[in-house]
Amino acid sequence: MSDYFLIIFTRFLGSVSLIAMMVFTSVGSLNLVKLEVGESAALLLNSFLSIGFFIQHSGMIRKSFERWSAQFIEKKYQGALFTISSSIALLLLVVFWQKSSYTLASAHDGLRWILRVVYVMSVFGLIWGIRSLGSFDPFGLDRILQSTKGATATPSRLRVRGAYRWVRHPLYLFFILMIWSCPDLTVDRLQFNLLWTAWIIVGTILEERDLVKLFGDDYRVYQIEVPMLIPKRIPSR
Repeated sequence: MSDYFLIIFTRFLGSVSLIAMMVFTSVGSLNLVKLEVGESAALLLNSFLSIGFFIQHSGMIRKSFERWSAQFIEKKYQGALFTISSSIALLLLVVFWQKSSYTLASAHDGLRWILRVVYVMSVFGLIWGIRSLGSFDPFGLDRILQSTKGATATPSRLRVRGAYRWVRHPLYLFFILMIWSCPDLTVDRLQFNLLWTAWIIVGTILEERDLVKLFGDDYRVYQIEVPMLIPKRIPSR
């Protein structure tokens, strides 16, 4: 498999999975594959689909997995492997997620519009957060692209700007707002919201440890000055 084909395939699969997840978070279960199982079994399947994604995503993103997998795969391909694996796990969740027949709450009229505005603003918030990063490698292809151009990777530096002056993890904050702004709260949607919010919080704590190891004292100072997920004040600079 050539590097160029791998780049195209990874970008395609990553884009499809992200679009599918955006639709899923906006309208709820797509009911693409409806299994003839009871409510409890359906919720159990949903839990397995979510936990499977959590284990894959959080496990493969750790430096320990990167060191272990380096025995079998070149370092430059590890980002693409992560994206392909995450995309497959995410698509499996969207396709096989089972919709509950019970609706707990449904917003109407003005409240429904407010929740839709929150969703749209959260999407723009994600874009703002991505732009604040300066350089962004959503599909883990930078190492392959650098190797095809004969370039070498530059050391990571801590840069705080834009959305990252408000909270340390704006992308996670806006994603949480996205999933909770769905106007129709079915039992399976509540299950999704709770599971994914819990995973994001736990994942954020684990990521903080990696960032301290990567940036050292600079990140420790950043932790003191800027809250993790919930903004407390308007940045003064």
